[in-house]
Amino acid sequence: MNWLSSSRGVVLTAYHPSGKDQAVGDSHAKGGEEATSSRRYGQYTMNQESTTVTRVMEKPPFDRSISQDSLDELSMEDYWIELENIKKSSENRQEDQEVVVVKEPDEGELEEEWLKEAGLSNLFGESAGDPQESVVFLSTLTRTQAAAVQKRVETVSQTLRKKNKQYQIPDVRDIFAQQRESKETAPDDTESQSLRTNENKYQGRDDQASNLVGEEKLIPPEETPAPETDINLEVSFAEQALNQKESSKEKIQKSKGDDATLPSFRLPKDKTGTTRIGDLAHQDMKKVCHLALIELTALYDVLGIELKQQKAVKIKTRDSGLFCVPLTVLLEQDQRKVLGTRIPLIFQKLISRIEEGGLETEGLLRIPGAAIRIKNLCQELEAKFYEGTFNWESVKQHDAASLLKLFIRELPQPLLGVEYLKAFQAVQNLPTKKQQLQALNLLVILLPDANRDTLKALLEFLQRVIDNKEKNKMTVMNVAMVMAPNLFMCHALGLKSSEQREFVMAAGTANTMHLLIKYQKLLWTIPKFIVNQVRKQNTENHKKDKRAMKKLLKKMAYDREKYEKQDKSTNDADVPQGVIRVQAPHLSKVSMAIQLTEELKASDVLARFLSQESGVAQTLKKGEVFLYEIGGNIGERCLDDDTYMKDLYQLNPNAEWVIKSKPL
Repeated sequence: MNWLSSSRGVVLTAYHPSGKDQAVGDSHAKGGEEATSSRRYGQYTMNQESTTVTRVMEKPPFDRSISQDSLDELSMEDYWIELENIKKSSENRQEDQEVVVVKEPDEGELEEEWLKEAGLSNLFGESAGDPQESVVFLSTLTRTQAAAVQKRVETVSQTLRKKNKQYQIPDVRDIFAQQRESKETAPDDTESQSLRTNENKYQGRDDQASNLVGEEKLIPPEETPAPETDINLEVSFAEQALNQKESSKEKIQKSKGDDATLPSFRLPKDKTGTTRIGDLAHQDMKKVCHLALIELTALYDVLGIELKQQKAVKIKTRDSGLFCVPLTVLLEQDQRKVLGTRIPLIFQKLISRIEEGGLETEGLLRIPGAAIRIKNLCQELEAKFYEGTFNWESVKQHDAASLLKLFIRELPQPLLGVEYLKAFQAVQNLPTKKQQLQALNLLVILLPDANRDTLKALLEFLQRVIDNKEKNKMTVMNVAMVMAPNLFMCHALGLKSSEQREFVMAAGTANTMHLLIKYQKLLWTIPKFIVNQVRKQNTENHKKDKRAMKKLLKKMAYDREKYEKQDKSTNDADVPQGVIRVQAPHLSKVSMAIQLTEELKASDVLARFLSQESGVAQTLKKGEVFLYEIGGNIGERCLDDDTYMKDLYQLNPNAEWVIKSKPL
């Protein structure tokens, strides 16, 4: 039995594990269209009197975990109220919804699909080719990543043999043997030595931060300032977990009973620049996604957490409209209206409408609009939104918030993706906050572009709501509790669970939602160790291409010596040592020669370009153009302002430096 209270009054409600609530107090509460005064929505009453009441809690029908008992009770009530609102809303719109059937994969099918998504489909089946093609890719993997690949290849191999499909499947151990041989012929092992140095540099701080957490997975009290520590992005997350597992068991055991404040993580300063999602060219981003999937799997393997991808059977979905329409379809029709838009227009408009009402409104996102009115608004929006005749003045702020949450829930496939929804839910099972953040970072990278961009827009909006918490009473915990069931409880998938599982899911997904909101800048960063693996792949591929070209030229009896001289001269291009030439082909005919110094940053290079007195540069402002690193060991990379140019030049001396705007 819980008391919900506000400055305006009190209502006593009994909560059940199903999320249903029953009003047993406040006889003055009236039924009616306005949700803010209706008990069936489980919200606060509008009484002017203020009452003080003693809270009496019923004992739950089973033992709850420490994390659930310790969570702020009012926040948990927000979660169950939101769940009840969702159930009522779905009852009103049930006839419009289609259930996505989740297919249970056959033995080995999951691993086969995994290898395809990891870019390793040429290791098995009818598409099996020369294993040398994968040697370059495999040679860049860490030991934990390699173990994850080997495990899946062996499972697929055994399954295919059982089915009498005797495809030529190379033994992955042979491939890694070839990779090791190539490493032995290398003149030195400076890269692995550098990796170990970086790992040691962070080890003490990471251990300390992780051990403060132990098995605790709670949202920290907001009043308590948490100690900040850099998160290590230079060493593979799975390698960090393995090293910690091997060396810190005693420390973790001791820390389990500690009441230490949970650490707060921050992005480390990186002299070669932080790489964010959207900074890399498409081909390099594809490699990043392959590596992120392998790394995520390796991390879950090391920690003993099962990572199972879901596979949704294709179903007939609406090919036009606003609600219950796939994101990709929405964006296709929106891009005909607004070229280059990456976030659905209805989604943007709903957020805009909420903000027009002011983000200081008390109970924003928590208080729902009236169900009948929401249903009518949905029908009207479907008919008039694209015609431009819909009257937005008729949409109240709480209605717009309810429509926004409804839009997210009614996507035919969840915003967090069918394939990875279970992986997002499993984040709560990872032992430390640091590892939860690492897993979320990789999962965000793996989301399809449309899902990731829409999720980012949502999280940025939620942060703006939280920034006004003093007036709207919506702290990060409150917002996490209200939004978690909308993102994680995918009703379209028809997933049913026990009462105990619902409680566990509530605490865990709310915590994950909290991390998504609080650490969104960190989560949209591509870890440096993955960017370095992409650089290494590109370098090895260039060497391979060069060898192939030389062979071809030899066959053609071409003057090899002349070719090699040309090849050397292309990189030097009359630029003195310690000087880079910066070009802006779309903006200026003249390139700039810039002397590298220890303190020179990308922002300094841009400032010099923008300070030119003539040409197009005169009309440009900061934020409209960016400095890019192009070629050498990377396809294309947009540099952040704090990139130290000399350090980056040493990492990629063959790159070209180009100033241009970001593509749409």
